[in-house]
Amino acid sequence: DVQLVESGGASVQTGGSLRLSCEASGVIYSSYCMGWVRQAPGKEREGVAVIASDGRTNYANSVKGRFTISKDNAKNTHYLQMNSLKPEDTAMYYCTARCWSKLEDVLVDMDFGYWGQGTQVTVSS
Repeated sequence: DVQLVESGGASVQTGGSLRLSCEASGVIYSSYCMGWVRQAPGKEREGVAVIASDGRTNYANSVKGRFTISKDNAKNTHYLQMNSLKPEDTAMYYCTARCWSKLEDVLVDMDFGYWGQGTQVTVSS
């Protein structure tokens, strides 16, 4: 089975940067799309970013211009570069793989086949 393991979560100050990584093991294909979803305490999950197998990306409006998703198929790893972090970015970040919805829809319905366990990002003011 596919397993996803996130790393890179930390506590940073407002304006700081972090890069999250998600390494996949098991059967994973370069045709899969990969993504990131976050959930803040007391709030619903939010689709953050997704990257298709052909490199097309989609972002939540709340992170556009600040976050960048990328992937390395050879390493079965995808990344989320987060810049200009804000306190409202504080959340548990989950990596995801295998989108069952279209790229333009999956950040809303979050219909992913595989999920990681999450890594905590805390941004202090």
